[in-house]
Amino acid sequence: MPKTETLEDLYQHKFNWMPEGLQKDLGHFNVFRHEDCVGPGKEPVKYTRRDYYKIALIRGHYIYHYADKSLEVNGTTLLFFNPTVPYTFEAITASASGFFCIFKDAFFSEHLRSSLKDLPMYTPGASPAYVLDDSQDEYISNVFTKMVEEMKGDYQFKFDLIRNYIMEMVHYSIKMRPSETLYTHIDANSRITAVFTELLERQFPIESPAQQFALRSAKDFAGQLNVHVNHLNRAIKLTTGKTTSDHIFERLLSEAKALLRHTDWNISEISYALGFDESAHFNHFFKKLTNATPSSFRN
Repeated sequence: MPKTETLEDLYQHKFNWMPEGLQKDLGHFNVFRHEDCVGPGKEPVKYTRRDYYKIALIRGHYIYHYADKSLEVNGTTLLFFNPTVPYTFEAITASASGFFCIFKDAFFSEHLRSSLKDLPMYTPGASPAYVLDDSQDEYISNVFTKMVEEMKGDYQFKFDLIRNYIMEMVHYSIKMRPSETLYTHIDANSRITAVFTELLERQFPIESPAQQFALRSAKDFAGQLNVHVNHLNRAIKLTTGKTTSDHIFERLLSEAKALLRHTDWNISEISYALGFDESAHFNHFFKKLTNATPSSFRN
């Protein structure tokens, strides 16, 4: 499988330019018209993971390949892609239209109490595709059009407004049923990764200082899943491209940021709730991953 595609790769391949300050902007967001990104001279979409989220509205005849599933659609489809799952799509007909937006987890992480991964379209084994009729197409198209117009303007709070537009699409989609015509071929590695992810997410959110994050290592999870730790590590690496520890630390950091941002617990209470024996260990962990201390991040 090709290496994970970064935002830098996307801009270089699709547009041959790079937004100023992209590497510093961890909460990056942008929205595009599909027609501007396909056609002669444009690179085909590779089957690989991305390091960003993507929501796409595409009209046309396509076959989508998402993780171990394939879906053929002739019409309008709304798709939710996340960084943990590889995907691609192949056009059956040349004509296609629509929109897509891209964003990093940090675009939402400081504004949501829970994680994007808690949303139904992003949970392990979920179906990310929603086939739309004409009225649903018009509704979602209008939301995308409003995001396109906001990106052209200089409204001071435009990204707050865009976050609301994205959540509007999310909740609109949750009320619908995703397409059930997916052909599933789940292997053992996919199964164990899905169970690991569910077990990890089950520990969150942490809602009181007395609640403690218990499963903190690959060995802890392997014991719960009744598999050898090497087997767990290998399955997760093959399926997601990241190590077991990467997933644990990323989720732990996300919860730490949420607790620092949205609670009045002191650092010691947060440290304990996240499973650190001493505040100094939590400070070291947080600073290593963010280059900031918990106190400075909160302030």
